[in-house]
Amino acid sequence: MFLSGASWSLFVTTLVCLALLVPLTDASEIVTAQIRSLDPRFDRLVPPDAKLERIAGGFTWVEGPVWNKEGGFLLFSDIPANRVYKWKSGEGVSVYLERSGYSGVAPFTGKEPGSNGLTFDRDGRLVLCRHGDRQIARLEQDGRLTVLADHYDGHRFNSPNDLVFKSNGALYFTDPPFGLPKAFDDPVKAPVQGLYRLSTDGVVTLLISDITAPNGLAFSPDEQTLYVSDVDPKRAAWLAYDVRPDGTVTNGRVFFDATRWRTDPFFGPDGFKVDEHGHLFGARPGGISVIAPDGMLLGTIETGRPTSNVAWGEDGRTLFITGADSVYRIRLTTKGAGY
Repeated sequence: MFLSGASWSLFVTTLVCLALLVPLTDASEIVTAQIRSLDPRFDRLVPPDAKLERIAGGFTWVEGPVWNKEGGFLLFSDIPANRVYKWKSGEGVSVYLERSGYSGVAPFTGKEPGSNGLTFDRDGRLVLCRHGDRQIARLEQDGRLTVLADHYDGHRFNSPNDLVFKSNGALYFTDPPFGLPKAFDDPVKAPVQGLYRLSTDGVVTLLISDITAPNGLAFSPDEQTLYVSDVDPKRAAWLAYDVRPDGTVTNGRVFFDATRWRTDPFFGPDGFKVDEHGHLFGARPGGISVIAPDGMLLGTIETGRPTSNVAWGEDGRTLFITGADSVYRIRLTTKGAGY
């Protein structure tokens, strides 16, 4: 997510002030949400009486939720706070990792120094998109951070945003400049805002270079399609690419135009996940959009709140949602891909 200019400054300042006034809380409460079905298929995914539950709050701007199946807990980033937090039912919220995105001692001059997207590798190790240090890194069992990738073609990355593993172990990630102090106008910005692949042998490949503001990404359940959200002011959309046998992508096209939900030039379709049937559950301003594999909008979960990302968790039928200063969950009928 990125808000440009004065809009973003005012937004973050407001959130920081609220975070200072409201302590972190894990008290569960049901909050208002409107379930809007636009197609009968939606009713088989989202119960009409589904309840949106706020499970934690008091943060600044939360992103990158990921569920740890083995430990039974949720991790998520608070980007301005430069931390990863942990939430576990019955235990509440705790700090999981300090300096999650920026390890320097000197104050970071930008607004988003922390980690953004999070995921786990096949060995259960946390892998992070680190804004401030402009890298993809892995958290080892002893607490050390191992840099997996931080440059391409002689240039440092901008600020890696989101990431996903393919079943063969290759890591795909987006690299917009949202985390740089001056974002698109930053003098150290890389030549492109790309989508990259990090192969298991450590080779970084630029797969897509013509997206202005690549954001979230996810594979279809059969890994034949790679979806990417783009918050380009001229094209706010979820995009789709065919995945070739060698793991590269081709045939990029607009999967779903999200212009209707854009509230700022760079605040539109954000992080998303795919369910077991290939439906896309996409975060965007005001809630979640549910889109079928054929590109049809099936329905929405209107929260009325800024929404940044989602993650499947618990038994696979719980959708965790990060939005502004809070974390939510909602029980669905469908399961996340991979459960």
